[in-house]
Amino acid sequence: MVSLVKGIASSQGGMEKSQRSLYAPMYADINECDPSNKDKYPCYGVCKNIVGDYECSCHTGYQPSGGGPKKQECNPKFPVAAQLALGVSLGFSFLVVVVLFTLMMLQRRKMNEYFKKNGGSILQNVDNIVIFSKDEMKKILKNNSEVIGQGGFGKVYKGRLKDNTLVAVTTSIEVTEAQKEDFTNEVIIQSRMMHNNIIKLLGCCLEMDVPMLVYEFAANGSLKDILHSDASHLVPLTLDLRLDIAIESAEGLRYMHSSISHTIRHGDVKPANILLTDKFVAKISDFGTSKLLTVDKEFTMVVAGSMGYIDPVFYMTGHLTQKSDVFSFGVVLLELISRRQTIYGKNRSLIIEFQEAYDQANSGRLLFDKDIAIEEDVLILEEIGRLAMECLNEKIDERPDMKEVVARLMMLRRSRKLKQENYNISRQQFFEENSIDELPKSFDDNSSSSSAELLSNLATKNSLTYRSTTGRD
Repeated sequence: MVSLVKGIASSQGGMEKSQRSLYAPMYADINECDPSNKDKYPCYGVCKNIVGDYECSCHTGYQPSGGGPKKQECNPKFPVAAQLALGVSLGFSFLVVVVLFTLMMLQRRKMNEYFKKNGGSILQNVDNIVIFSKDEMKKILKNNSEVIGQGGFGKVYKGRLKDNTLVAVTTSIEVTEAQKEDFTNEVIIQSRMMHNNIIKLLGCCLEMDVPMLVYEFAANGSLKDILHSDASHLVPLTLDLRLDIAIESAEGLRYMHSSISHTIRHGDVKPANILLTDKFVAKISDFGTSKLLTVDKEFTMVVAGSMGYIDPVFYMTGHLTQKSDVFSFGVVLLELISRRQTIYGKNRSLIIEFQEAYDQANSGRLLFDKDIAIEEDVLILEEIGRLAMECLNEKIDERPDMKEVVARLMMLRRSRKLKQENYNISRQQFFEENSIDELPKSFDDNSSSSSAELLSNLATKNSLTYRSTTGRD
């Protein structure tokens, strides 16, 4: 009964509200949003009065809960815990940004200090050398991913410039204030060395504690790799190619010693520091001990070099001269004609073995590489061996200089080429000037020796004719 009464009352209230809406012009509108009506028309958000009714919505940042904002309070869309977490995250992120920015500034300041310490203020004004930034160097080296060798002061890396040019990058010495002038002078001098048989310095990176130097790339690696690789990877080396490598290497050293405004002594001449291009052109690299010397001095307190190649005089006194490079090059010549390392077998010394061979038999034939020690080339190999022994003379003054070494090697190559030309022309003239009828009719065992003699005599006759008409020996 009670529920029925309530239902009727509710129905009457609804009818009254409906009638009030229908006949709104006949009744004054009630402002449900007025504070005085908040108990009758509750709103736990933003109240908006409309004709005959009112709307209630949650405040910005809040959302309805349960029966809506007319019946109960709205809940925040972003809880306090989430707000706290966001605040902490934002604060931490800000702190990280500040720390990173500070580290970047410190790193930049440190790189600027390295740049100044390594002579950057001087080298940046040199026209023919590129100064790479640390970031550029990382891109060139791809984070030091490819090591191709070991230089005098550290590893050598393979890199690639923006234009896809391959380069070799190596570390230099750590530059102190006392060495800054010497280091910058060395870099400037190297950058100005324009010779086909010297590896070219392209640029450097000075924004590091130890500077990095960028050189042109030699695709075939070092002469050491070619001469002394595993038997399964040995590259055939003709005498002509070995002579070319010897002459080109000697030309590079001759240029360093005499053809530039500042004389440079290499200080570490050895097959590992003679690089070969894709066409087997020899190039002198890694100036080693020369970096430890001032331009106008020949003495160093630090004797650096490679045992087996180092000049005994330099080793004992610290006195490095051009003739010290000549000594080391003499060892390289012995390796070229023997294809043996300076220390081989059971601690056998290549220098001592050749010295004993020439002292006892006046010949190094037993030590020559069998691949090139054919009868017609033995004399040339002997001359190369004797030249090497002169380079190894204990008395510095009796060693030839690199000009003489180059001249003598070129003379040997010219002599070999003339010999080959004479042989080819002799055979051609033989068949042109002598008919087949002049040869013996029978080539049985009895006539073979006479036939050989005839061929030899005719070839000699034509060879002499060639020499007399050309004037060549």
